[in-house]
Amino acid sequence: MNLKRPTTMFAFFLLSVTILSGFAFQDFAYAETGMSVSINADEGSTTISVSGHTSVRNNDITIMVQAPNGNIISVDQISPDANGDFMTDIQGSAQLWKQDGMYTISVKQGSSTLYDFSLSVEVTGGTTAATSVSDSTLESGFGEVSPIIGGAKDISGLTITDNSVLGSTTISISGHTDRTNNSIQIVVTAPNGNIVSVAQIMPEANGDFMVDIGVGGSQYGQSGMYTVTAQQGVGSSYKDSIDVEIIDGAIIPEFGTIAALILAVAIISIIAVSAKTRLSIMPKY
Repeated sequence: MNLKRPTTMFAFFLLSVTILSGFAFQDFAYAETGMSVSINADEGSTTISVSGHTSVRNNDITIMVQAPNGNIISVDQISPDANGDFMTDIQGSAQLWKQDGMYTISVKQGSSTLYDFSLSVEVTGGTTAATSVSDSTLESGFGEVSPIIGGAKDISGLTITDNSVLGSTTISISGHTDRTNNSIQIVVTAPNGNIVSVAQIMPEANGDFMVDIGVGGSQYGQSGMYTVTAQQGVGSSYKDSIDVEIIDGAIIPEFGTIAALILAVAIISIIAVSAKTRLSIMPKY
């Protein structure tokens, strides 16, 4: 019978195609470019942990620490492992971290911008603030951006919102921060630049906070835009400002949907009353 040889050849052909397809798919699926970097530090620590992943396995990675005044205080070089992963700890001290402020951690591999990152850690009194920031330029062979843990770079920091009521004599501020152990300073600045109010509050366990500021008194006698600034520490990510207009001692918040509806209803009511008044005074025949 001549069927045995064609059958055997066909089986070998299928096996070869399967093996080659597997290699081709593997190369395609795991093809990647770029790098991901994560910076982590505990509250009150003297250690900054740097970790990440790179698509280039055979080049060293340079990690540099720059003080708030621009001075370079630490330079290190590490090699990624066979999988492209890397990790190192930066040890600080009161002598190295003597300046309070934001310390920049630069992670660089080669000359391409895909492998060049700068992330910040706040240091106060020689110890770090609680920090978890990440960034990534990794792309897989499918063109999808590889996820990294947390995405904390987008959500970290401090934000505030104006909840003041139209015509009220109280500025109502609410906000959120990812630092729950540090106090927040609230400063109100008048249109002429004078500081008219300073308060200090602590956020709740979930990072939320709220404060009411009365606008009575001669310090609020000037009509115009008052700036309310909330700041926690010295980092720019933990500072936010809003403007509140005060006219004749009453608050005129920025117009949103509700304020616009209130204004529209008020205008319609005035028009309706005016029309009714005109009709009531018309002579009857």
